[in-house]
Amino acid sequence: MNTVKELINDSFKEKEPWQIVTITTGSVLGAVWIWNFCNQDESIVVRSKKQIFKLARYIPSVREQIERELNNLNDTFENETKIRLKGVQFVTTLPKKGLNHDQVIEAVKQSVQMGNYDWKNGKVSGTVYMNDEKLISLMADVYGIASYTNPLHPDVFPGVCKMEAEVVRIACRLFHGDDNTCGTMTSGGTESILLACKAYRDYARDVRGIKHPEMVIPVTAHSAFDKAAQFLNIKVRAVPVNPKSFSVSIDAMRKSISRNTIMLVGSAPNFPYGTMDNIEEISKLGVKYSIPVHVDACLGGFLLCFMPDAGFTVPQFDFILPGVTSISADTHKYGYAPKGSSVILYKTKNYRHYQFTITTDWPGGIYGSPTVSGSRAGGIIAACWAAIMHFGYDGYLESTRKIIQTTKYLESELRKIDSLFIFGTPGTSVIALGSDKFHIYRLSEGLASRGWNLNTLQFPSAIHLCVTYVHTQPGVADQFLDDVRNVVTEINSAPDVSVEGRLAMYGMSQSLPDRTVVGDLTKLFIDSVYFIPEEEKN
Repeated sequence: MNTVKELINDSFKEKEPWQIVTITTGSVLGAVWIWNFCNQDESIVVRSKKQIFKLARYIPSVREQIERELNNLNDTFENETKIRLKGVQFVTTLPKKGLNHDQVIEAVKQSVQMGNYDWKNGKVSGTVYMNDEKLISLMADVYGIASYTNPLHPDVFPGVCKMEAEVVRIACRLFHGDDNTCGTMTSGGTESILLACKAYRDYARDVRGIKHPEMVIPVTAHSAFDKAAQFLNIKVRAVPVNPKSFSVSIDAMRKSISRNTIMLVGSAPNFPYGTMDNIEEISKLGVKYSIPVHVDACLGGFLLCFMPDAGFTVPQFDFILPGVTSISADTHKYGYAPKGSSVILYKTKNYRHYQFTITTDWPGGIYGSPTVSGSRAGGIIAACWAAIMHFGYDGYLESTRKIIQTTKYLESELRKIDSLFIFGTPGTSVIALGSDKFHIYRLSEGLASRGWNLNTLQFPSAIHLCVTYVHTQPGVADQFLDDVRNVVTEINSAPDVSVEGRLAMYGMSQSLPDRTVVGDLTKLFIDSVYFIPEEEKN
């Protein structure tokens, strides 16, 4: 990739952006480009770099070099898949005779047990939030009973709809909602966020006549908001965070509000750094400008609502604030339900109505759907309901106490390690690490060699650990701290060693102004997840 950058730089050396446009697109298109170029939110320097790299891809030598690099990366990703699944046979044609019960169960067990990371014993950040055999058995039994039910047919399965309504009402109470507060269950945080964006887009269009909707979000807001923006044609105005607290700049958020703003967003906490945005101040902005405020509590919501009673101070973030009009929270994280469940909650039914999709003139009948999916898995709803009933308030209170105590212990000990720093103050269970002495990805590499799988962050480079109930098992936190200390010692003894492998590529990608190249790289990685080596096909 450095070769690509050099080619681009050589091709456009000492040329101004308008000259580049004339060279690559012609004077008429260049004039259009200049008009668009001058009507953007980013600085001229940033836009210049992006446009130069983007336009440079039209140069044959540059385009060919990029294609060669991407082909090499594609081979790298596919080879990694081959190594990871070496000796594993893929089933690519339907078996003539079906497998019996025991054969199916054994095949599923083998598939689930593949992988190099011991997630059952806390070697993975986030991902698995509870590993309890009794809970797993309960979830399996409940899902089996309700596996073929579908709340799309409330007349056929009224009991499943009852359980969903109960999950929503319980969540509303936990987040200080009143009798008017409402919501639905969804398949996960991304759908919850997408539905909130859809509701506010349609509300703004219907009530305020906004035809070019914009959402104001922190740069640390979950990427699901960007996905929703792409799906729903909403412009994103990303707001920077304060450099010390890593919570959103309220002043910058205020300046980003326009007549087209349909929603303000705050995270409680955000995914990258685990820090809390100042929801109280965002709520005030919402009230002042009559703009709905969405709180993304997908990650830590089902910790935050129990933390006060567990003895921890929590800033106000939910429906107790007058400006907060919706909350997303994942029951499949710290609610310990199986994957595929979340809730999206609204202060009033009026907002929820704009979430619904209604078709009135279809020959198949009047069709109304509350969420993205039509048919939904009743088994997931039942399992989520069962998890909530199984734990009860006291069960969640105890698990929250253990998780937050473990997080605070880890935070305290990590702050004592020279060469490391923590981004801001963890709001719930996420601790993000950086270093001014060495590339933090080297710590990630070293921990990976010891069996730990952490989340890698960018802008700036960082890594984080999301503490779950699995990490509260005896010895897990201390083992993590010992490994961090040992890896840091090794790094400090050889400070000039560079990052290697995929992390080196990840770090390099941050320096590319043309993010479409990074997008192409990401597509190749996703492709590799579906790659089946020819020699492993049956």
